Amino acid sequence: MVSFDAIPSSLLFTLLFAVALSAGVLLKLWLASRQVRHVAQHRAAVPPVFAARISLAAHQKAADYTIAKARLELLELALGTAVLLCWTLLGGLNLLNQALLQWMGGGMWQQLALLAAFALISGLIDLPLALHKTFVLEKRFGFNRMTPRLWAVDLCKSVLLGAAIGLPVAAAILWLMGQAGPYWWVWAWAAWMGFNLLLMVVFPTFIAPLFNQFKPLEDETLKRRVSQLMERCGFAAKGLFVMDGSRRSAHANAYFTGFGAAKRVVFYDTLLHQLSASEVEAVLAHELGHFKHRHIIQRIVSMFALSLLGFALLGWLSTQSWFYTGLGVYPSMGLSADWNSAPNDALALLLFLLVTPVFTQFISPIFSQLSRKHEFQADAYAAAQTQAADLSSALLKLYEDNASTLTPDPVYVKFYYSHPPASERLARLSYTPTP
Repeated sequence: MVSFDAIPSSLLFTLLFAVALSAGVLLKLWLASRQVRHVAQHRAAVPPVFAARISLAAHQKAADYTIAKARLELLELALGTAVLLCWTLLGGLNLLNQALLQWMGGGMWQQLALLAAFALISGLIDLPLALHKTFVLEKRFGFNRMTPRLWAVDLCKSVLLGAAIGLPVAAAILWLMGQAGPYWWVWAWAAWMGFNLLLMVVFPTFIAPLFNQFKPLEDETLKRRVSQLMERCGFAAKGLFVMDGSRRSAHANAYFTGFGAAKRVVFYDTLLHQLSASEVEAVLAHELGHFKHRHIIQRIVSMFALSLLGFALLGWLSTQSWFYTGLGVYPSMGLSADWNSAPNDALALLLFLLVTPVFTQFISPIFSQLSRKHEFQADAYAAAQTQAADLSSALLKLYEDNASTLTPDPVYVKFYYSHPPASERLARLSYTPTP
């Protein structure tokens, strides 16, 4: 019998990574096949509870859209797995790092160049499927309204904004990793959380308007109803805005954005075209329910806790040679004054970001279940503040207009659905659709 003590730590970690990756891929394949099979089996008839409101054509469109998305996700899974293996066990990240070291030497600029080159290459690899999703799949089902020019403009803005924000943040994290001692991860976590809180404040005012137009809500009747609802619920916002979501997609939505005094209510223009005033009020009451039950605060606190755990784990892993070599990367050993002693901080960051999802994917049902619980609570709050029938009617319209399947696979729902399926939500609201 071979003792595990005789096996190098790097090889053990390689085997653990390979097993987790294989198990995750098989699990996702199984779930996707269940979803496709279940939706296809129920495509021929509208579920009886929805038959009065949903046409067979709309039901079949939702089924076809769901199946098409699932098949595209399988392509993304195959590509993502191959790319992950190329970056890690096949030596791609190590090759990129060594090339930049030879060219630039060690130091902060080389580490930032490594992060930027990795992001650029990853983006280029993902580009074909992203284009296919927007201009083929979404167009096929009548959702895409994005022009190639608008898509290109959005891409340029995203790249420039990502560089302007991401590179300074990355530089700060890398500096802390190198200069703040063995407990650098505490300071890095504090800086990261501070950045995220700041982003919540500045995003609605300075970043979102770079991509969309936000105009004050002009419908006086709706504005009055919404204002009265918010007053009843004890909620204050900086303004009510309509976003030109129809420039890019036919999908509809409404959301709160911002933090503290910067909170604002945003309606997609597509939502206002699809729903009546009472239905919009019910949808808004649902969003207010998240605030009333402190779901937003809970999520922020959870983000704080999980981020602290993640930074602590990164702080330990970054000092373990097997973490690098087990993933196909040979770190600088610090034996001389040349580039062989260059910092490994950027390598550690990238490897951590690459492999963490491989291990954490197995606990995703826990977070999905918690999210669905929050949605039920928000629905109940909305039903108490408005009419349950209005919320049910609005939800059903949104399911239909967004081509969301009414017959998802129950196991797939447990793993992936952050919102309960339509049948469960309407059953909780005790409402049967009428013609």
